[in-house]
Amino acid sequence: MAETGASPLSPTPPAQSPLFRAEHFVWLTARVLEQRLFAYHFLNGGADPVETALDAYRNEDGGYGHALEPDLRGPVSQPLHTSHALRVLDAVGRCGGQRVERVCRYLTSVSTADGALPAIHPSQRGYPAAPYIPIVDDPPSELLATGPVVGLLHRNEVWHAWLFRATDFCWHRVEHLEESHPYEIEAAVAFLDYAPDRPRAEAAAHRLGVLVRRHRLAALEPDRLDAYPVAPGYAPGEHHFPHDYARTPGSLARAWFTDDEMARSLDFLASEQREDGGWPIRWRQWAPGTALEARPVVTIEALRTLRAYGRFLG
Repeated sequence: MAETGASPLSPTPPAQSPLFRAEHFVWLTARVLEQRLFAYHFLNGGADPVETALDAYRNEDGGYGHALEPDLRGPVSQPLHTSHALRVLDAVGRCGGQRVERVCRYLTSVSTADGALPAIHPSQRGYPAAPYIPIVDDPPSELLATGPVVGLLHRNEVWHAWLFRATDFCWHRVEHLEESHPYEIEAAVAFLDYAPDRPRAEAAAHRLGVLVRRHRLAALEPDRLDAYPVAPGYAPGEHHFPHDYARTPGSLARAWFTDDEMARSLDFLASEQREDGGWPIRWRQWAPGTALEARPVVTIEALRTLRAYGRFLG
């Protein structure tokens, strides 16, 4: 294992190297968690430091809080924080055992009457939160919150009583979507990519792909963004692209796009790296600190997507 913080890059790498510039950005701006994640993915770092950093966000109820998801502030556990934590654990191969048993107990405790997750639990009231995430006393179940969690648990072959009704909820929502928005479609893909019933998942994904193209939910021509409407309630310029749906070539969403469309999308993603080495966030920025915390997360995701498609990072 490489020494902590050691870079495999040459002492004087070319200034244009996307990875070198991103590494500088991460050390300059990121939270400890994202620093450890960057080291794990790109500098031969270990999984233990990532999990140690993630533990700082874990609460006694088994959920995660403390602004792990930057748009929700305060200490309380929330489904979106916990979904973020599961993505981290999955990324480093630690999505199992007692840690996930605790998570599933938390998920059970905050689930709605139909066994699925709300986007935000009312315990958030009194703490700062993004203005576009409403806090209500009796929140409904949301595919946005439930789909990625269920998908990751299936991917890691976790079996828990909570999964049965939550999986049924996801199937029902996905198979009955007639109108949607990009983040909900991404959540549906996160579920379908790892749902155990593969023929059913492939059929549902095909139907979603038709919906995405019919409603122009993916900007297929990055140089003509004015031709693609932004979903209601989204920030100006908050477009979504093929790479947002198909983050790896193995995703079911990859079949929605031609090779040329995917290449243009990846070219655009690569071009979005800013002068400081990081990638921008495209959603509404409502507080300076949240944007600063979110950009390293987005940067690591961009690098991983480019690498998954074989794009040279340098």
